[in-house]
Amino acid sequence: MYNTDMPTRAELPSSKKLLRSTVLALITASLLLITVVLPAEYGIDPTGVGSSLGLKKMGEIKQTLATEAVQDAAKGSNTSPLQSTAQAAIPEQAKPVSETNRAIRNDQTIMTLKPGQATEIKMEMKKGAKVTYSWRSEGGLVNVDAHGDPVNPPEGFYHGYGKEKQIAGKEGVLEAAFDGKHGWFWRNRSEANVTITLKTSGDYQSIKKMM
Repeated sequence: MYNTDMPTRAELPSSKKLLRSTVLALITASLLLITVVLPAEYGIDPTGVGSSLGLKKMGEIKQTLATEAVQDAAKGSNTSPLQSTAQAAIPEQAKPVSETNRAIRNDQTIMTLKPGQATEIKMEMKKGAKVTYSWRSEGGLVNVDAHGDPVNPPEGFYHGYGKEKQIAGKEGVLEAAFDGKHGWFWRNRSEANVTITLKTSGDYQSIKKMM
């Protein structure tokens, strides 16, 4: 009834061609996942491509909104009708600011270090508070020591979040292990001036240059 010709065995793709096509498809999908999907959806940018395309910022905003939505939902489910009525009767300006509703800070700090010079930036944070950060150096590589200091630390106290030598930048999330000051110490070991740009976003009360 139908005159459609069936392909011959010679016209069918070989197993080798099918395997190569499958591998190329997997590689393409992996590259898209790493360079586009992860930065745009989760704010994770292992290659730096997402930052240059503006996708990483989009992902960070999505994650922040998702976290706030979960917190709001949990807060609503734990509130009884009687509590809701009582809270509604309080004027908006009189409501206390809870720990979970603190405003998210966003800061950019720029520092220039001469050869051999060092600097330190610390944020005032509560235990468990989180800050998303990224920093880059221009003009050369630097040594960095991320650490925290509690209030009235004992002699010789040190709590580190990681040390690295001769790098041009890093990004991630810093979670405070205790109430106190947390941040980074950089030293320029190169023979030229180095400019460091630090971007921070999260739950911290203040950010200061310590030296």
